[in-house]
Order: sequence, then C-alpha cells, then structure tokens
Amino acid sequence: MARTALTREEVLETAAALVKQHGPDALTMRRLAAELATAVTSIYWHVGNRESLLDALVERTVADLSAITPRGRTPAARIVSVARTLRRDLRERPHLVAMVHERGLTERMFLPAQRALAHEVHAAGLRGARAAEAVRAVQVQVVGHVLVERNRERAPVQSPGEVELWQSETTDPPDPALTRALAAPVDPERLFTTSVRALVDGLLRPREDGTPDHGPGERGEASTA
Repeated sequence: MARTALTREEVLETAAALVKQHGPDALTMRRLAAELATAVTSIYWHVGNRESLLDALVERTVADLSAITPRGRTPAARIVSVARTLRRDLRERPHLVAMVHERGLTERMFLPAQRALAHEVHAAGLRGARAAEAVRAVQVQVVGHVLVERNRERAPVQSPGEVELWQSETTDPPDPALTRALAAPVDPERLFTTSVRALVDGLLRPREDGTPDHGPGERGEASTA
C-alpha cells in the first residue's frame, strides 16, 4: 500500500543516498518510488521529472558544502580544519560532486570554503595577492589529495604494492625506522593533515626577503594580531 505522507526533503534525501551509493545512473523514478514505498506519480508531484530531480540534488549538494565552520584557537589551526572538512565532504559524496561539476557549478560550490579560508588567512596577517595565493593553494591541496585518493581506490590492485616492496628494501643511508614506516599501511587522514599543516605553516611564515604580504601594485598593512 502506497504511503500518503511524503515531503520533498524526504524525496531528495533518499535520492541523494541512492546516488552516493550507486551513482546517478542508478537513480530512476521507479527505483526511488520503491525506496520510498510510494507511487511514481507522487515523486513527480514533489520534484518534477528526473532532470528536475538531478538539478535539485545539485543545488542541495552545493548548499551542503557551504556549511563549513572553522575550528581551532589560531588562524593556522582553523585553516587546517576548513581543509579537513572540505576533504571529508568531497570524499563522502563523489558522485554528487561530479554532478555539480558537470553542470558548471564547481566554482560556486567551492566559494563558501574560499570565503572561510580568506577570513582566516586575513586573520593570520596576509593581504592582497599573497592572501589569495594562500586560499587557492589550500584549495588545490585539498582537491588534489582527494583526486589522488580516488584514483588509488579505483586503480587495479598493485602486486607487489608499496607496503610489500618496502618490506625488502632499505634506505640510503640506512634508516630502519623509516623503512618500517614506509612498509606500514598509509593512514590517508593523517597524511592529509600532515601535508596541509606543512603547507599552511609555509604559507603563513613571514618572507625572509621582506617582501610585503600584499602583491605588487597593491597597498595594505600586515596585521599584528
């Protein structure tokens, strides 16, 4: 017996879950109706046709990725927290993010994260072109890391793999601890956090040559906060 009470949000939530798990090709109106125990006509009434549904899922994904709250006691810590949140959000919904990209809304999707990063690099004392460079560098680090992770996950099984290879390798000069570490499985979250922290530390470090934080032809003052 078909259910009588159904909301647009329930339809979008269930549709998003199907796309997350199986990809957009698995999302049919009939399958969605079955998941919701309702009639196909009810789905059409709430979200329109399939293209309208996909458009709504894209808008919902863009909105979901705007909910970024920086955390930490210092600008550097908050920048790292934004990067980690963005990586997690992109990793959790690859199919939905791909749909956003296909509809030409990638830059809009990243704008909230850029705003959050811009606020924090400004709080760290960067201005103008150098601040923009820092924002974009962190964004590229996140996106690049996610792409590498996705490619490794989809690549054929490597035999021998990195772990197996390093079990019989040595470093020059000899460093048993390094060899053991390279022979251990990689912790992607820890590796990402380490790399983004190193990047942020370098971006926020004062330049030794005394070059101002604002770009050529720009005017600004470094923050003393």
